[in-house]
Order: sequence, then C-alpha cells, then structure tokens
Amino acid sequence: MEDVLTENPPPSRFFQEDLNNFVQPPESIPSPFIIFSNPKPELPLRPSLLIIAISSPSLYVFHNLPSKTLLGSLIMPEVPFSGNTMEPSLEDKSCNIYSLSSTDDKNLILLISVQLPVSPERSNLVSRLLIGQDIIPERVIILDSIQSRNFRGRLSPDETLAAKLETSAEKKATTHTGLVNLDYFPSGSVIDGLSASLLSRCQLKNIRGTLVISWPEFGPSVIRFVGALLKKIVPSLDVASVNKDLEKNSSKTGLKKDTWLDSDLYT
Repeated sequence: MEDVLTENPPPSRFFQEDLNNFVQPPESIPSPFIIFSNPKPELPLRPSLLIIAISSPSLYVFHNLPSKTLLGSLIMPEVPFSGNTMEPSLEDKSCNIYSLSSTDDKNLILLISVQLPVSPERSNLVSRLLIGQDIIPERVIILDSIQSRNFRGRLSPDETLAAKLETSAEKKATTHTGLVNLDYFPSGSVIDGLSASLLSRCQLKNIRGTLVISWPEFGPSVIRFVGALLKKIVPSLDVASVNKDLEKNSSKTGLKKDTWLDSDLYT
C-alpha cells in the first residue's frame, strides 16, 4: 500500500505562471530623487570634475575636507532618516552632494559622499540620477574598495594597494592627472554594485570616467593614500586637516574592522 505522506505529490493541474496569479504582487518602491538646497542652483550642473566617494577611506577624507558647500542630497525612499544627525556625520545613512567652488565657476568640482546602502537592483537608478541628468560632468572619478571575495589573488591586510578601471573616453584622453601611475585592475577580478554601475554609465554617456579601487577597506594607511591621491588630482584640496585628525585618532592600536568604524574616527 502506498504511503500518502512520503509519496511524491501528483503533478499540479496549473502552470507555474497560473500559480503566480494567486500571489499578491509586491508593493513598488518609489524612485530615488535629488533635493537641492536653497537657492536652487541652475540645472543641469556641468562640473569639470565629479568625484564620488563610496569606500570608507574616501568618505572619511571627504568628511574632513574644509571649505566645501552642501548643494543637495540624494534621497532613497527605502532608507529611513531615523538616526541621522542635523549636521553631516559619517554615521548618517545619506548621500550628500558638495561643491568646492561656486556653481558659476567654469572649473566647478563636485563631491558626492555615498554613505547609504544601494542595492544592486537600485544601482542603475542611482547612477542615472548622479550622472547625465541634473549633473553632467566632463570627468568622473569613483573611489571604492577592493572586495576580497571578488579579487583574484592574495591580499595582505598590511599592504596598501590600488588599481583602476577606465572608460574608453578616459583612455583616449591626452591628460591623466594624478592617476597615470596606477595599475589596471587585474583580469579575472570582479567589480560589482554601485561603482560598476557608475562606471558603466560614464561609458554609455561617453564621459571620461575612472574607477579607483583601494585596499585595505579600513585603516590609516589607505586613508593617507586616498588623501594623497586626491591632492594630486585636485592640488587646491586642503588635506592637511585630514592628516591631522587622522594622527590624533590613529594612536589607538589593535583596532579591528568593527572597532574602527565605531571609534571616534568615524564620529
């Protein structure tokens, strides 16, 4: 006699697409958008250089740069505002847009600090907002970290290194300020997420774009490296205050990854 509890169930009379008709569709999430400060600048902004910080070291450097002006913020409806402070903080889940000069300046330089999580499904939407609509840059530099799981080779936690990926327009350019000595990201390694989407957006729009990936993900050495790299790209940047604050906070030894993020260095 067959055991009805252990026997395979008979085939369903419904097709898989018919079964999905009984499932309530998920609620759609509103699209992200940018809010500009008052007075609202004339759009679209056309900076000569747009630098986007995604990695923790680059976010730390951006946060400690003096003489930057907040122009606006990118809002992700699925990311709550709870826990954010009134003044910009490294602990906030935010995406702020800063300028280093007047928006009327022909050599306008914009900085974007991406401190909120962006899912792979939303990366293309965010990339379109940051590049090619309200902001049309001549050149883009994206700063991110190497993910050890995506890197083909061994990574030492005591070694600071960096590599780059470029769009076709950047490779054809005659000037490569500050980035010419960086090696290309090794073949077989993978870049994904928002940084890959931003670089793809630059390629699609025929914009000079460079993705700089650094290692390790945290630590004073890579912060100093990122600061020195930005100084080469933008000589007018004042990174002295960044190094001074870093020396004050890096006296703590034996900091692990989570301790580094939760320390006074990121408050």
